[in-house]
Amino acid sequence: MRALPLCLSALLLAGCSLTQHPQPTPTAPVVKEEPKPVKPKPAPVRPAPVKLYKDAEALVGSPFRDLGEVSGESCQGDQNDAPPSLATARKRMLTRASYMKANAVLLHQCQIISGVPGCFQQAICQGSALNVKFK
Repeated sequence: MRALPLCLSALLLAGCSLTQHPQPTPTAPVVKEEPKPVKPKPAPVRPAPVKLYKDAEALVGSPFRDLGEVSGESCQGDQNDAPPSLATARKRMLTRASYMKANAVLLHQCQIISGVPGCFQQAICQGSALNVKFK
């Protein structure tokens, strides 16, 4: 008689354990995805070419719009570094003008100066950024 309650409680526990586990759900078939083609990176944006005018007389007869002052620098950090370059200063000035959407620069002056904080010597070029309508 003692075995009957023991069997019933074992049966009851077995029935409860089946209801706690979730039924397995059918899984969808695995579909292989084809790899997407890799898009090439866009080319870096290069500044537009800017023409350098050293004399205002070259602009006579060409309509243009003044976009503002522009400058470029080249610095010699200390006495042992390479000397400053007027060509580098001019190139930086033209690059800055291109970012202003200019297509020409009228050069005012280029010079090498000393005594600039942080530079032993410095090359500076200054000019006006222009938008010239070429014929």
